[in-house]
Amino acid sequence: MKKYQVVGIGNAIVDVLAHIEEDFLTDNGVEKGIMQLIDTARANELYTAMGPAKEISGGSAANTIAGLAMLKVPTAYVSKIKDDQLGAIFAHDIRAQGAVFETPLAPKGHSDETGRSMILVTPDGERSMNTYLGVSEFLTEDDIDEGMMADTEWLYLEGYRFDGPESHAAFAKAISACRGAGGKVSITLSDPFCVERHRDAFLAMIRADIDLLFCNEHELKSLYQTEDLSVAMTLAAADVETVACTVGERGAYIANGGQEIHAPATETRVEDATGAGDLFASGFFYGLINNRDYLTCGRMGCVAAGEVISHIGARPEADLGALFAAEGLV
Repeated sequence: MKKYQVVGIGNAIVDVLAHIEEDFLTDNGVEKGIMQLIDTARANELYTAMGPAKEISGGSAANTIAGLAMLKVPTAYVSKIKDDQLGAIFAHDIRAQGAVFETPLAPKGHSDETGRSMILVTPDGERSMNTYLGVSEFLTEDDIDEGMMADTEWLYLEGYRFDGPESHAAFAKAISACRGAGGKVSITLSDPFCVERHRDAFLAMIRADIDLLFCNEHELKSLYQTEDLSVAMTLAAADVETVACTVGERGAYIANGGQEIHAPATETRVEDATGAGDLFASGFFYGLINNRDYLTCGRMGCVAAGEVISHIGARPEADLGALFAAEGLV
């Protein structure tokens, strides 16, 4: 039996969340509903303008791993942080959930800092992310522990991490070690604009190495350059064994073995949509590693997503296991 059930690789980000009105986006040149990469100066500018904020450890794949760790799943996370204040916060928070985090720190003298994301939440719950990757961008092959990768059932890769000079090589090393030891590999597409930047690399990896693809409908349609979700699902199902595609308030579609399954969304009041896809992956993985059918996996994903969008912050505040039980899923 392997030591870990899921090991994630992605960004280490501390989220800085604030509720704002719609006109704040226009006044400050922020495009609504997407993730924009920014530099340190822009991060400081937005932080000053956005008013009272809440700082919470985040990062897409890190949120997924934290959700799994809270469910007592043996997990580990790999990402680059600096030996600074935000780095200490990030490391403490993910370890406190129960995940192993041992990636070597970037030194205090590094020119960049630990990553952060200014997340602006409008009254409709939509989030506009302005992300400074910081030292997360400099993940390299040297940060990949091949022994850890070989000792996991599932490797979970974050699409956002494609935005880095040596990240593709780091992913390749991790995939080789994991698959070489009989493990499986998954990836989340992360963002439509991320797909636009790296479409060819995504497709090549998906077709060669990916067993499970996580995405939302906008990312999947961008990947296959179509406005028809059913066409995109068909194309994806031909490229990868399992596709888990979220469709907002409609829930999720799962394609596997020639079948397409619809998992309904969990009704909830949307307070902050940050982390919905991340926690969907947590719930889906939890069902998968506990040998549940794909409909149950999808429903678990929707329950976990429903919990995280009901409050500020991208980490669960309620007991996900209890929520699964209340829905008759465990």
